[in-house]
Amino acid sequence: MQDAPGDADASNTDATPSEPEFSSGVTRYALGLLVVVYVFNFVDRSILSILQDSIKAEFDLSDAQLGWLQGIAFAFLYSTLGIPIARFADRNVRRSVIALAVFAWSGMTMLTGFARGFVELFLARVGVGIGEAGCSPPAHSLISDLFRPERRATALAVYSLGIPIGSAIGTFAGGWINQLFDWRTAFIVVGLPGILLAVLVRFTLREPTRGYWDPPARSTDAAAERESAMDVIRYLLSLASFRHLAFAGSLHAFYGYGAGAFIPSFFRRLHDFGDQTGELGTWLAAIGITTGALGTFMGGWLSDRIARNDARWYAWLPAVATAIGVPFAFLFYLWPDGREALAIYALPAVLGGMYLGPTFAMTQALVPPRMRAVASAVLLFMLNMIGLGLGPLCVGMVSDWLEPSYGIESIRWALLSVVVICATWSVLHYLLAARTLRADLARQHEG
Repeated sequence: MQDAPGDADASNTDATPSEPEFSSGVTRYALGLLVVVYVFNFVDRSILSILQDSIKAEFDLSDAQLGWLQGIAFAFLYSTLGIPIARFADRNVRRSVIALAVFAWSGMTMLTGFARGFVELFLARVGVGIGEAGCSPPAHSLISDLFRPERRATALAVYSLGIPIGSAIGTFAGGWINQLFDWRTAFIVVGLPGILLAVLVRFTLREPTRGYWDPPARSTDAAAERESAMDVIRYLLSLASFRHLAFAGSLHAFYGYGAGAFIPSFFRRLHDFGDQTGELGTWLAAIGITTGALGTFMGGWLSDRIARNDARWYAWLPAVATAIGVPFAFLFYLWPDGREALAIYALPAVLGGMYLGPTFAMTQALVPPRMRAVASAVLLFMLNMIGLGLGPLCVGMVSDWLEPSYGIESIRWALLSVVVICATWSVLHYLLAARTLRADLARQHEG
């Protein structure tokens, strides 16, 4: 697609600018629209969790099969296609990539409502994953060109609000539509608005100059056109801080996605919510859209402020937040009363999203502008293959393994064990990332 001259994706050849390329209104609109895109991303991605027990009953599925639908079915092509799509976005108009992605995943979400069995459900989820692969890498790259480096963690945390808000809307809408109609109607209803959103993105989102806020040496490079995705991957893996940040975030995603996939089932099976998916969805949505959103924003906002004099806080803050959350996992999963457990869940929901802004911001800071979409895709590949792909599957398999001994209580112990082990492990890697973060950032700035 051809763009107007004012939208050309030229490199910045002058000195590092002191003023934004666009007005504050245009910049805020762009970020706001990207947040809406990410909200839709997670509505379509997360709605399955509140519907899965109804789907399980209709098709007589096991928890492991539900884990496949929540995990590998979505994550495999979502993760693997993310890197080539991101490489394309690093060389082309990013807003067009995002618009096409929204159109694709929304259509596949609607098709999920017409599935006639496990195989068709699986294929529909694969299609949603393919579409959503084109969302975050170009969005991260756009945001990095719209906001000064010292504001990127905050901006990326605002973008990441799409996770708790989208998940909240997905559980709320899915729960009530399922209770009043059925699970098929829920998929169709939430997928349809994304078609209109795709058109809005394509024709109203401005394309900023690539590398606008970066020194010319980092914004231009004669070798950039010859650089392959593997060159970017090798560069990233040469950075010890990135390796530890990525693995820490992946472990966080592993238990976060694993728990998120089965928390509705946990309450429906053990806390007498049963067929009351509307009430349960309302509770989970209220938590996600308040405390979950607050934690996601605070992670970026706090890290941008406390890391001004020491960049290691971009790794230390997620480590501290994750460590504080571990004792609350015991309280939440072992508490006997369901509605009181939901109240307890509010605090770990704050802490659980605080890793996103700092982790995304440091990934963008560690690479030149021409590598940013691919760098984001590599990080998301790890987060989603390890976290989204394997987390729900692991919880489902552990639950099935424990069921002969613990009955319906198996889901409780599967969730608790995965959360505590992986959260503790994640803290270790954030602390290891902090040891080399300043040196790796200095190396990048010199280059």
